[in-house]
Amino acid sequence: MSTHTATVSWELGGSAFTPAEYPRDHEWHLAGGQIVNASAAPGYRGNADCVDPEEAFTASLSSCHMLTFLYLAASKGMVVEKYLDRAEGTLSKTDRGMAMTRVVLRPEITFSGEAPAQEQLDELHHAAHKACFIANSVHTEIVVEAP
Repeated sequence: MSTHTATVSWELGGSAFTPAEYPRDHEWHLAGGQIVNASAAPGYRGNADCVDPEEAFTASLSSCHMLTFLYLAASKGMVVEKYLDRAEGTLSKTDRGMAMTRVVLRPEITFSGEAPAQEQLDELHHAAHKACFIANSVHTEIVVEAP
């Protein structure tokens, strides 16, 4: 078991505090000392130069799947040279309100030497999905569209 922390910091900074005007920019202070500039999504009056929670959610699922996939591939003696995923998350209205309802992962993987057969790749992605801590923590539909 492990515990993970983040400190989220926001200040009004002299702006008006109305639904249309308060600043959305804030900082995520992570345990390793990193500071991430964050905001609401641009469609919600956020700053496009900052990461928004929906992007972070999508990236978190993609990252967890990738790290689990890499571990499984290495355990089978495969050598992955490159992994690129252009993940896409969808925010939709549900009966509970707005929610990230679907994340599509599109991993493109380059192996050293001969690539595994498609069936073996599919099995690795399935196993990675089942073992991904973040995927196991959410109700969002997660689809892996591997070539």
